[in-house]
Amino acid sequence: MTSTAREASRRNDGHDADLGLRIPARYRHDWALFADWCRAADRRSIPAAPDTLALFLHEHPAAVATQRRRLSAINAVHTRHGYPAPGRTETVRRHLDAARAERFDRLSRLLLQRAAQLPTTGWPSGLFGRRDALLLVLAATGMSFTDITRLRRRDLRLDGDFLVVTTRAGERFCLAPDPETGDNPAVSIYRRWAEIQTFLDQHPGTHLLRHHLTDPIEIVTDPLDAEQARQPLLCPIDRWGHLPHTQPMTPQSVSMLVRAHLSGRAVVRGALPVHPKADPATWSEPDLVLDPDYYDRGTAARRRGHETLEGLANVFDEIEARADALLQDLMGVLEGL
Repeated sequence: MTSTAREASRRNDGHDADLGLRIPARYRHDWALFADWCRAADRRSIPAAPDTLALFLHEHPAAVATQRRRLSAINAVHTRHGYPAPGRTETVRRHLDAARAERFDRLSRLLLQRAAQLPTTGWPSGLFGRRDALLLVLAATGMSFTDITRLRRRDLRLDGDFLVVTTRAGERFCLAPDPETGDNPAVSIYRRWAEIQTFLDQHPGTHLLRHHLTDPIEIVTDPLDAEQARQPLLCPIDRWGHLPHTQPMTPQSVSMLVRAHLSGRAVVRGALPVHPKADPATWSEPDLVLDPDYYDRGTAARRRGHETLEGLANVFDEIEARADALLQDLMGVLEGL
């Protein structure tokens, strides 16, 4: 675009007096509709949250082409003023594409079914099962694998029977209970993984964790401190069950795990036997019965050693005398040179 064309475009731009925005002429009508609705609904128009945009599209039904035009206008105004485009989220995409929404609904049901089948106890099967179950639940929301790996412990919270997840971009996913049974397996799955992280906060290391997964005890959950809140929600697990708190999973590993569980080719980790912990209250020192001839044998051994080494003092004296004689001879030779 030439400088003349850009100047003409600026002259045709409109202004949002309330927000101080420069609106391109071709987006003016659609942006005004969105901004007016946001003021009436007491919501921010810029930067707009994805659920705000989805609600706007829901309350202003129109043809798909019209909705896409509105979406383009809202995205363009955001990017023009340095904000992320709210229309490029899974929530909005599902709203505009019925076929996509239906396909994701089927996939979500399958992911939740797979998550419910994973083990929750045993070592290390329960550890991998709890983490992978939450991973599948998050994948069932439709958020990208990259967004999943960027989640921190503070990004998930319970609101009654609802599990609310907020991505770094501000997109919110609300996992509601089943309308028929009232159960919400996502809440139980999240609590099981949060219990693992809380246990490690209190007892770092895997030794006690393996006993906890074999014979679980009640864990008292305290509010997260600043460091714990910043820790990755999902972290890799090595074959020894070690979880590095500060290292998040990669999008590639999340993608591979989700596909493996969907295809039924996920690695099945059996529960290994765990030796029971010793109870100090019931342990007693075993009685030792010594051989009655123990002291006699020791005395005889010391006597034999004394007799064997008795002549060594004379031998050492003779060696020392010979060494002195050789030294004197050597000094005499050196003086004669």
